[in-house]
Amino acid sequence: MTVWLKILLLLILGGILSTLGDRLGTRVGKARLSIFKLRPKSTAVLITVFTGSIISAFSFATMVAFDRDLRVGLFQLGDIREKITESEKELKKLEKNLYALRSGNVVISSGQTLVTKTIKSDKKNDIKKIIESILQQANYNAFNLLKSNQSKYRRILLVRKDDIEKLENTIDDSRSWVVRIKSAGNILRGENYVYAFPEVTLNKIITRQGEVIALEKISLSTSDSESIRKKINLLLASTLAEVRRRGSLSSELKINANQINNLGKNLVGRKNGDFLLIARALDNSQSADKVSISLELESLEKVLRNKTK
Repeated sequence: MTVWLKILLLLILGGILSTLGDRLGTRVGKARLSIFKLRPKSTAVLITVFTGSIISAFSFATMVAFDRDLRVGLFQLGDIREKITESEKELKKLEKNLYALRSGNVVISSGQTLVTKTIKSDKKNDIKKIIESILQQANYNAFNLLKSNQSKYRRILLVRKDDIEKLENTIDDSRSWVVRIKSAGNILRGENYVYAFPEVTLNKIITRQGEVIALEKISLSTSDSESIRKKINLLLASTLAEVRRRGSLSSELKINANQINNLGKNLVGRKNGDFLLIARALDNSQSADKVSISLELESLEKVLRNKTK
């Protein structure tokens, strides 16, 4: 419903209500009724005002029931203004962080891991001491990122007490856990404190030595050096995606750069043939470990022949 249509309906409704109220008052006056010991004329005025108020209230309730914009304006305007205000504050904060990022003043980014520890508690270990040791290491790392030449080492890491209690309750069993302390926001150069929170994940076996993690087919008859490079990058991306899917907390793979270059040169020199690019785990790895891989090349014809044997 447009604004002009709403105004037109209100004008029409107002005219109808005023006419009804006037006629009702006139009839009451002619009947010479009296209430509350008032004179008939005063009684007519009182009834006209009362009925007009009732009809107006009914009309207003009808408009509110069927007009969502009116409801929002009447009952939610304060909340909306508060959310505008909050959005403006958040926008200013984002602009400040963006400027700081561009100028290189952010020394710790939001969500950045300050320390990662794999722990397994038992009855001999004191959970509180283990967690305090982790927090001290996180504080040390955060301080080193923030410090200037004149800085004297001190406690700058702030973690909510209830977050620490939840962490204690979670890791207080015989299983193996990975605990990470992360920054709760962007920290600018010169700030005095780092707000952080713990993140705990059940430790898992991610890879076993010698297992194939990812494969990529390549046909050299239709490939040039650029497409070969893209295939190798795709294999690496697929490998990282697979280990992350399994629960790895590492954001990168451990691989010999020379091996990648030698593999690319080998493929470019062969000119033709169909091959499998293979990413194979070099070691056993767990959740917090960086996964070490080697890249191998195998003839697709040989692979198929071995499968049929």
